Amino acid sequence: MKVSIITICYNAESTIEDTIKSVVAQDYKNIEYIIVDGLSSDKTMQIVDRYKDDLAQVISEKDNGIYDAMNKGVSAATGDVVGILNSDDLYAHDHVVSDMVTAMADADAVYADLVYVMRYDTDHVTRAWKAGAYKKGMFKKGWMPPHPTFFVKKYCYDQYGLYSLRLRSSADYELMLRFIHKYEISVNYHAETIIKMRLGGQSNVTIKNRLAANKEDREAWKMNGLSPGVATIRKPISKIGQFLKKDNQ
Repeated sequence: MKVSIITICYNAESTIEDTIKSVVAQDYKNIEYIIVDGLSSDKTMQIVDRYKDDLAQVISEKDNGIYDAMNKGVSAATGDVVGILNSDDLYAHDHVVSDMVTAMADADAVYADLVYVMRYDTDHVTRAWKAGAYKKGMFKKGWMPPHPTFFVKKYCYDQYGLYSLRLRSSADYELMLRFIHKYEISVNYHAETIIKMRLGGQSNVTIKNRLAANKEDREAWKMNGLSPGVATIRKPISKIGQFLKKDNQ
């Protein structure tokens, strides 16, 4: 089974090499690695060029934001399975891809756990996201899987669509809501931490941003002709703990 891994980046010279190294180090051999760059003005592409022998494709051109870049990567992918690893993130160990392929053997998609880490010390964990096993209806209770851990078969994108460009920070949520809740693709949970995610994601930088993203979350339900449950509000509330918890010492 071929796995397409997509990394999107823009002016990521301080983190992109860690991301690339974590993919290149994977023990799974049938990986198609695609990097989509938004015309970086720093040294990002110089760093990417060092690893050109390990890359299947590099796209470097102006885009219309993070989700447009993701769509470019997904459209270019030729693998049976697609995983997206952003340039602030890295795989937690060298058998992530092989473990996820095994875990999704009887499913359309698989997700796992992640940890948030300090930007310049990726061994310093500040928060753990334990996703738990999915049961039908959990999206209405405010649940969602961690998008950076989400591996899904390419045919799901072909059949159910790409990331919506109507949303600025919640298109990943909308896509998973659409795939899992609306169209009920089969999904497995791999109970292991597979991603180290640097603090500072677009929808999590501040509480204000998190609450703004929740407005988009509600829009995601409307876009799909769905009605959220009363408990869906738990999603932003559960995230606020990220901003209040002190870093581990």
